[in-house]
Amino acid sequence: MNLIPGQLTLAQLADIAAGRAALQLDDWHAVNKSAALVAAAAAGDAPVYGVNTGFGKLASTRIAKDQLAALQLNLIRSHAVGVGAPMSPEVVRLMLATKAGSLARGFSGVRRVVVQSLLDALNAGFVPYVPTQGSVGASGDLAPLAHLTLALMGEGEALVNGQRVSARDELHRLELQPLTLAAKEGLALINGTQASTALALHALLRFEGLFATALASGAMTLDAARGSDGPFDARIHEVRGQPGQIEVAALYRDLLTGSAIRASHREGDERVQDPYCLRCQPQVMGACLDQARHAADVLVREANAVTDNPLVFDDCMISGGNFHAEPVAFAADNLALAIAEVGAIAERRIAMLIDPGISRLPPFLTADAGLHSGFMIAHVTAAALASENKSLAHPASVDSLPTSANQEDHVSMATFAARRLHAMLDNTAHIVAIELLAAAQGIDFLRPLRSSAPIEALHARLRADCASSPADHYLAPDIERAAALVQAGALKPPHAPGFWHD
Repeated sequence: MNLIPGQLTLAQLADIAAGRAALQLDDWHAVNKSAALVAAAAAGDAPVYGVNTGFGKLASTRIAKDQLAALQLNLIRSHAVGVGAPMSPEVVRLMLATKAGSLARGFSGVRRVVVQSLLDALNAGFVPYVPTQGSVGASGDLAPLAHLTLALMGEGEALVNGQRVSARDELHRLELQPLTLAAKEGLALINGTQASTALALHALLRFEGLFATALASGAMTLDAARGSDGPFDARIHEVRGQPGQIEVAALYRDLLTGSAIRASHREGDERVQDPYCLRCQPQVMGACLDQARHAADVLVREANAVTDNPLVFDDCMISGGNFHAEPVAFAADNLALAIAEVGAIAERRIAMLIDPGISRLPPFLTADAGLHSGFMIAHVTAAALASENKSLAHPASVDSLPTSANQEDHVSMATFAARRLHAMLDNTAHIVAIELLAAAQGIDFLRPLRSSAPIEALHARLRADCASSPADHYLAPDIERAAALVQAGALKPPHAPGFWHD
């Protein structure tokens, strides 16, 4: 794949994250031009931040010309202070690609070899060991990016099949040369939002399939509870005008068209209106779709952005603050709201299904309630996960702790904002898995009636891995198998609305 700096698309980023893309850069003019400007600054006598000065609170400290390379090396060593579990290979691949793309725009003053090292590492499958914790999302993702850079230099560690190994040994095995830094290059590599952005992008990519599957599980639940498709009438949604709501309602209509279950209770049904968890699905899920699309727009822009400091222009170098990851923090916080709501309304649908007074199905979806408990405690698990998501959905961006002796006195907390999305996605995937199992059980109780073709296909795919459970059995393995299908996107409808149109 040819890397066009500033023009990476979400589809390309998805391929990069999955390890399906190799990148090459054909036009090096901008890189070479900015590198020459930095080399001239390093050879001169004027103080230039990041080139011949210290960093942060130490910016007024001048560094001798014969120590400029040591300055960059020391910067990387001192800033590689992350803790916690390693970032996933998907996230690290996105970090490598977006950092390369950012530097390749020619405003960072690094040499060609720096960008090429990032691309070579990505293309060879080299995965630096990058701890997830230790960044506040301003002054760049300093610690995570320092670990990534340290590995490229052969001093850190790499991940191989989930195991930590010597980065130097892994570089040697892959026939890659360790990177040696020149003036400003260490700062350019660790200044930037690439860790926060990569974490958030990976969460966005994971959420797209989960969101689509939750639409299908909601449709199956509606049919299992013999709900009405009237609330999905296009006229209702057109007069409101919210685009996500309109698209989601259209998908529900498609998913439910042709259901014999729906036809069986179209006349004589005494229930005038369904509970909100059924009736208001387009409104809730449509709002989540709109939030996710806004986040996608922000994150793709950020993936293509120049976010280090100072920046190199034709006639000067200017210090600024593009490393402040507030856009990423806000996007991640908005994604957290959407992820939590997808799980919250799914949990409400599970609660409705096991309540015979509302669903008109057997209590707890078991044929002999009392002797059997059915989905009673599976719902408790869903409730626990939904409640946990509510705590995790608290906005991270409203928190800020000053760092660097108050020089860096307002930070975004974007790295945590993005990192916590993955726990929320795991929780919501399990909630949706439990709903699918419960809804499928509800459909089983309505046999011989058949649902629509899309819902019957979903039911059959689920049943291939998870058998019907009219009597109690060990349910946890079924939940894990169903959750694995959800995470893999194996149960999502084929024409679900996406988050981004490249």
